[in-house]
Amino acid sequence: MATVSADDVRDVVNVSSAEVPDTKVLKMIKRAEVALELETSRQIDYADCTDADKEFITVLSAIYVICYLTGGSAVGLSFQVGDQNVSVLSKAPPLDVLQSELSRMLEKLREPSVERA
Repeated sequence: MATVSADDVRDVVNVSSAEVPDTKVLKMIKRAEVALELETSRQIDYADCTDADKEFITVLSAIYVICYLTGGSAVGLSFQVGDQNVSVLSKAPPLDVLQSELSRMLEKLREPSVERA
């Protein structure tokens, strides 16, 4: 099983803990966990989850970090980001790329799976 860490999230957008502290990132991770639970109707623990869940939570949290750094806002899977001329984000991936990746992952996570007993 996998664990989502604050460093995993910051690595996606290439920022440091000085720019976005652990306490902020951990709140974003928890929000992303809840969003995934609501979208999939499954119980998820970011500290003990599947690799697919970890990837989704990490990317959604990274989008939340971008919103935080730009003064934008994010609720669930809806994002509004203002001017991205923040120097901290110069190395961050484009927001539309992260949103596309997130949508693709969510579609797969929503697919019903056949499990063996």
